[in-house]
Amino acid sequence: MVKEYDIIAFGTGSALNIVSEVVRRWPEKRIAVIEKDIVGGICLTRGCIPSKMVLYPAELLAQISRAHLFGIRARIEGVDPGLILERTRNMIYKESGEIEEGLRKHPQIDLYKGVGEFIADYTVEVNGEVIRGEKILLCTGSRPFIPPIPGLEETGYLTSDNFFFELKTLPKRVAVLGGGYVGLELGFFMAMMGSKVTILEMLPRIATQEEPEVSELLRRELSKYMDIRVNHKAVEVSRRGENKVVIAEDTVTGENIEILADEILVATGRRSNSDLTKPERTGVMTDKRGWIITNEYLETTKPNIWAFGDANGKYMFKHKANYEARIVFYNAFLGTRMAADYSAVPHAIFTYPEVASVGMREEEAAKKHEILVGYSRYGDTAKGSIMMLKNYFVKVIVDRDSYRILGAHIIGPYASILIQEIVNLMYTKEKNIRAIYEGMHIHPALPEVVENAFLNLREPEAWRKHIH
Repeated sequence: MVKEYDIIAFGTGSALNIVSEVVRRWPEKRIAVIEKDIVGGICLTRGCIPSKMVLYPAELLAQISRAHLFGIRARIEGVDPGLILERTRNMIYKESGEIEEGLRKHPQIDLYKGVGEFIADYTVEVNGEVIRGEKILLCTGSRPFIPPIPGLEETGYLTSDNFFFELKTLPKRVAVLGGGYVGLELGFFMAMMGSKVTILEMLPRIATQEEPEVSELLRRELSKYMDIRVNHKAVEVSRRGENKVVIAEDTVTGENIEILADEILVATGRRSNSDLTKPERTGVMTDKRGWIITNEYLETTKPNIWAFGDANGKYMFKHKANYEARIVFYNAFLGTRMAADYSAVPHAIFTYPEVASVGMREEEAAKKHEILVGYSRYGDTAKGSIMMLKNYFVKVIVDRDSYRILGAHIIGPYASILIQEIVNLMYTKEKNIRAIYEGMHIHPALPEVVENAFLNLREPEAWRKHIH
């Protein structure tokens, strides 16, 4: 027997933004919600929120380590990483439990816990039950990509999926495979808690999505707390007594090094869940990596099926998924034709220092526009000088003719806050810097470093001479 629904929603992350609005407006609609993991979505249960819960104490420790610069003699009496992790787990279970209870009690919603697999057009099998939906929302998420390294599966490892659930005590030595934001953030947390952390990045620099000068300064700063090895690729993993052993190859020289660890964290990127849900069986096309193909309106190749969030493989951030959920709601349920605009998707890395970026990098912008580049150091503002923030900086890129903002990149304390002024302007019709020139910036306060970057616009060659 096939059970019929008006809507089938995959996932309990940003898909619930749409579900909540639908049940508020249309009390007659029946909705099936499918969740293969703990209820709440990646952000709440194993991503943004729990990672920031452990990173804030790490940031406090980094701040305390600078106290002596200001004549403050501070001493850390002790750190309890187990308590921090327990508090984080308790939050996950509490919030997830409340969401699940709300879904189960709602008269319009049926919650299916398990992997939903398409078996025919608009038809899904989950836990042996067959359901069919008139409209389908594919917010199917993603999962960690595990590289095929010999011995890795047998030796055992952590990923961001199980980090907050299985890590009960802090390992003394940790090998982190991957120098992207996940590896850097969780590695930074463990390092500040007292672990000896080694980060292995196979590419020439960490945080490769950032500007080269941002990546380089971030590597120098984080190297105060962790051993960061770029151009190093893990090629074999094994056990030796109580130790886990990682063999890493220097991709430049070809030489191997051996790293002893108590735990391994794999943070080598994300992969699609389409191999589990099999959307091709309902006529939804995917690319060669399994990411669901959508048009600018987030429609898939099958009518009445939309994909958003991690499922389409674009900018895997919670705020982007929420943005897309709003677009899908308008297009799928209000009959509009709203296109997604990815020209100003911001992101941040929550280490110390923070990194935040939006829009184009300089190299990309220079291929499409005649550009000017603005640059300003924190330490060249009054508040930055007061805080003894010497090397951190803001870099902005604008179109030389229209002064339209093309991109911005910040490394330093509160970068994720400082960039918001720029993000908001990039979402206006003009995307112009005039408001920054004309608006007053509180003095002395850190937003002046953003203002100064726009006041320091130069030709690309000139700004490079200036920075050096």
